[in-house]
Amino acid sequence: MSQSERILIVKLSALGNVVLSLGPFAAIRAHHPGAEITVLTTPPYAGWLSLAPWFDRTIADGRPPWWDIAATLRLRRVLRAGRFTRVYDLQTSGRSSRYFGFFPRHARPEWCGIAPGASHPHRMAPGTGMHDIDRQYAQLAVAGITERAPVDLGWSRADVARFQLPPRFALLVPGSSAHRPGKRWPAAHYGALAAWLLERNIVPVVVGTAGEAPLAQPILAAAPGTIDLTGRSTLPELTELARLATVAVGNDTGPMHLAAAADCASVVLFSHDSDPKLCAPRGRWVRTLREADLATLPLQTVTDAVAEAI
Repeated sequence: MSQSERILIVKLSALGNVVLSLGPFAAIRAHHPGAEITVLTTPPYAGWLSLAPWFDRTIADGRPPWWDIAATLRLRRVLRAGRFTRVYDLQTSGRSSRYFGFFPRHARPEWCGIAPGASHPHRMAPGTGMHDIDRQYAQLAVAGITERAPVDLGWSRADVARFQLPPRFALLVPGSSAHRPGKRWPAAHYGALAAWLLERNIVPVVVGTAGEAPLAQPILAAAPGTIDLTGRSTLPELTELARLATVAVGNDTGPMHLAAAADCASVVLFSHDSDPKLCAPRGRWVRTLREADLATLPLQTVTDAVAEAI
């Protein structure tokens, strides 16, 4: 490939979606080994992705609100100044497709995505019956990228000694999108699971965002000895915790995708709000359990899956 290639990859959010794009990121880099590759993302993931070996530059302000005209125009200037020769829009949303129109007609880069007028159009938007990873690879195939790449998180490293964790611990992920509470197995059930783990000398470790800290309180109350790390771990640290954990159990949410990608044995709980056929985490050992209403998912069903994992 030519040294003059300037590639832009668009991937804005959320964490689970970003993790599901790690293989496609690597495949794009392998296909364009000499190109300058920029990833357009959002602040929660920019610092983390800047550590990855696939990108030369990271742009963090990829999703300005539409009412913020100044920020939108600033993003347009940044994208035009990039002089990109090809764009891989892995977000494939209405928002990211509109970025195609940011470029003047006489200087538009090749575009791989769902935007009208794209040079490499892909007609399968998210949610059309194919798992997100497979859909992304089908999109890349339209642009000539036919080889899949393994997911390697060797670049996402951290020293987690400060957490002083025991040799055997389990990650519990009781949170999920705040606006989709139906995706959450009740915190009281996680408390019962934590007690079950402690009986087997496996220390439960609750992880999540700072805003999810209230979900840890009922778990700690039900199972004293549980460790609360909500709001305390960076993405590299969370990756390292997953490498070291005996098992991870959680809802369909970003940290579970990261745990599975880090090859931690993972039990992931799904409700009617999401379909594992479309978006289940991928990894060495992943078991998905689905109940239309997670409040009715029995503890025994979860502990049986965890027992198999450990």
